[in-house]
Amino acid sequence: MNDILIHGMAANNQVRFFSCYSKELVENARQYHNTSPVATAALGRLLTAGAMMGSMCKNDSDILTLQIQCSGPIGGLTVTANAHAHVKGYVNNPGVMLPPSPAGKLDVGKAVDLGVLSVIKDIGLKEPYIGQSNLVSGEIAEDLTYYFATSEQIPTSLALGVLMEKNNTVKHAGGFIIQLMPYAEETIISDLEKRLKDYSSITSLMDKGMTPYDMMNRLFDGYDITFTKETTPLYKCDCSKERTFKAVMSIGRKDIEEMIKEGEPIQVECHFCNQKYTFTPDELKKGLADS
Repeated sequence: MNDILIHGMAANNQVRFFSCYSKELVENARQYHNTSPVATAALGRLLTAGAMMGSMCKNDSDILTLQIQCSGPIGGLTVTANAHAHVKGYVNNPGVMLPPSPAGKLDVGKAVDLGVLSVIKDIGLKEPYIGQSNLVSGEIAEDLTYYFATSEQIPTSLALGVLMEKNNTVKHAGGFIIQLMPYAEETIISDLEKRLKDYSSITSLMDKGMTPYDMMNRLFDGYDITFTKETTPLYKCDCSKERTFKAVMSIGRKDIEEMIKEGEPIQVECHFCNQKYTFTPDELKKGLADS
């Protein structure tokens, strides 16, 4: 199954949904960062959520950032996304190792533990919008559900999952977001709550070969359903030597002059893709002169 992200409406437009299959995206992230299985699961969940939430953006230039600051051994995670479901991210401690949870699964909750989730939306205004909520479980899907309820007051249900192969590559990854519209009827709300409660884990459905279309058709069986958009989520870092140089030049004239005095090239590494960029003293001198 190829990576895919679908949008749609159901139940006479009383519910909107996003559903994503993101195996290749998450496997690319694993290879970039050489993450342990539990770090792959945590980052993969947040990347999948980022792809779906990024696709909610109205403008092509909008940027969404999901940041988790936590007390667990994973140390924190950051993901950014745009309206085209292009995402990138990293985890502070990619090599974290933990025993399985009591249920025998990767213990993402324990790896993340307590902390704060920040959702930062840069939509071209003078200051970005920042919403925050406390982590309720560290499992990420539950934490994002709580964020939507408390910070955006949107009744939302999220499912996120990453299933690993025995060789620690990604077997399946994906998720969905279900949101009630303000005019949703009580009968729809109570019926959906029951359906979601009885819904199988998303990784088990993906392991049975179910696509995002299959999962949404199953969830909304008996209701009208309309699929409105389809796109391909991608792990895509937009760093470049030019952009990195601008970041270096923004640290301040005094610090740059100190680097020039040392007479050695400096190397800057991108957090999102581990690409390294080298700048010589002459390049730094020219940057100061141009500025």
